[in-house]
Amino acid sequence: MGAPPVELKKGLKQRHLTMIAMGGVIGAGLFVGSGAVIQSVGPGAFMTYAVSGVLVIMIMRMLGEMAVANPSTGSFADYARNAMGPWAGFSAAWLYWYFWVIVVGFEAIAGAEAMRYWFPDVPTWVFALVLMALMTGTNLFSVKSFGEFEFWFAGIRIAAIIAFIGLGTFFVLGLWPNKGLDFSNLVAHDGFLPFGGGAVFSGVVVVIFSMVGAEIATIAAAESPDPGKSIARATNSIILRIAVFFVFSIFLLAVILPWNSEGLAASPYVSAFTAMGIPFADHIMNAVVLTAVLSCLNSGLYTASRMLFVLSARREAPLSLMKVEGNGVPRNAILFSSIVGFLCVVAAALWEDTVFLFLLNSSGAVILFVYLLIAISQFILRRRTDPAKLTVKMWLYPGLSVLVIVAIAAVLLQMAFNQGTRTQLLLSLLSWAVLLVIFFVTRGIRNRAPVPEGAEPQPTGEAQRVLVLANETVEGKELLAELQRIDRAGKAEYFICVPANPIDTGQAMHSGAVYIWERTAEAAQERLDRTLATMRSENLDVQGGLGDFRPLRALDEAVAEFKPDQAVISSHPEDSSTWLRYDVVDRAREKHPDLPITHIVVDRSDEGDLVNQAGSAR
Repeated sequence: MGAPPVELKKGLKQRHLTMIAMGGVIGAGLFVGSGAVIQSVGPGAFMTYAVSGVLVIMIMRMLGEMAVANPSTGSFADYARNAMGPWAGFSAAWLYWYFWVIVVGFEAIAGAEAMRYWFPDVPTWVFALVLMALMTGTNLFSVKSFGEFEFWFAGIRIAAIIAFIGLGTFFVLGLWPNKGLDFSNLVAHDGFLPFGGGAVFSGVVVVIFSMVGAEIATIAAAESPDPGKSIARATNSIILRIAVFFVFSIFLLAVILPWNSEGLAASPYVSAFTAMGIPFADHIMNAVVLTAVLSCLNSGLYTASRMLFVLSARREAPLSLMKVEGNGVPRNAILFSSIVGFLCVVAAALWEDTVFLFLLNSSGAVILFVYLLIAISQFILRRRTDPAKLTVKMWLYPGLSVLVIVAIAAVLLQMAFNQGTRTQLLLSLLSWAVLLVIFFVTRGIRNRAPVPEGAEPQPTGEAQRVLVLANETVEGKELLAELQRIDRAGKAEYFICVPANPIDTGQAMHSGAVYIWERTAEAAQERLDRTLATMRSENLDVQGGLGDFRPLRALDEAVAEFKPDQAVISSHPEDSSTWLRYDVVDRAREKHPDLPITHIVVDRSDEGDLVNQAGSAR
């Protein structure tokens, strides 16, 4: 006893975070999907990317404000929980996890198709499984390996975009061999907006999904030495990244190629390089697309596993998912997330038009739901935050915050009226509804009626060895009164066991995933030390130690080590006790039927009274 679990390894350096932030918004959707957007909007498609980019920038600014004001918080799901209640935090975390595990499966298929460009005789599912296994292994190996992969993957994508922007600028300005200044494609072929101005906004639904990933930097920053500084830098730099990588590069595509060109549908950047006379453009860009896909798969597994870790720390996912291996990675959370990706690959191979299509559609609008929760959270929490902590602020609050909320709602409403996206919206709403049902059903099960009065074993009054299991309530006056009752002579030996649990110490709500164990152990040890010092000042024979983060496991180990003849479990009241929601007291009595176990309820207002009142009580 006394040794806290292994912590998540702080393996991400600033260069990793910088490249993750820069490359996070450059996914395969830009390289492949942008052609379809240009064909559906016209040469003015770069305006669609600008509108979508502004929305993402606003979300990132909101995240930046909240994260810098509270840089140790594990994820944006915490902000939703703090602003709107447990249901919102539960929804945000599980929706985001669901979105990314489906994306992982989809990207594995996309990567396999890129591989088949060079090896057409190999089945898609074979490459997909290999890529899934490769990226799962990368995440399992170490946090540093994830960071290194992302560093180089993002570097390749950024280099490709910068090369295209540089060469494309020379080409359209007439600084290219045998090429003059020519912007005619912007107005030729039925004009700048051949489908009308409304097409600019209808394309937002598709474009915003190609920009998903910028918010990963706020999660990854929790595993850096200076989260606040890293998050502020990531959120501030996204404006330039979206303006250059998306808006300007799409503008160049529209200038170089006619908006109704057949080459746009297949691969717009390959077609543009080909039009410029760049040799081997198809192979170069296929390699770039493959790195983009692998990067998305890699970061998707990372993000999903950390979200599960945070959920587990908050008792909203199985506790086993919070286990960290010796190399500092949450193996169970990574494997659980990757299993869904593997199942998506199998579904794509066997039931492409049914199961796989259903999974894709059921996550189509999920990221918009998450963004909506983030925006509402910022609007609410801004009013509760100390102005001194607002070193990064959302612009023009509250007006701009409200406008962002309305804009996201408008995009969702547009999906409802668009025949091509209506199914995605409805199935995504179904996914959210299922999560809410699970949340309220499990919450109802946990909040069962307490043990009737009089059912507890009565104290003997002559205990010789007394074991105390407590955490938040270890300093409550009710606990002291109970110890007096069961040891009237004041001669018993005591053992105080404090489970090092993130929920019970409060660190689950205030510490990032990578810091949870360290700060949990510190908080639990401080409580234990104060209690031991106070009881020893009364000449009591008392020892103590930190227990396993699972209270029942901590109790089992303490019973085996200390061999008590009486035990006391101290908790908060039913409506605010995690232990009682999980029947810790009842299950402890079932496991140790020969050990008298009394249960003491300590009001929150009484915490700390053991230290203040122990002298007068004895």
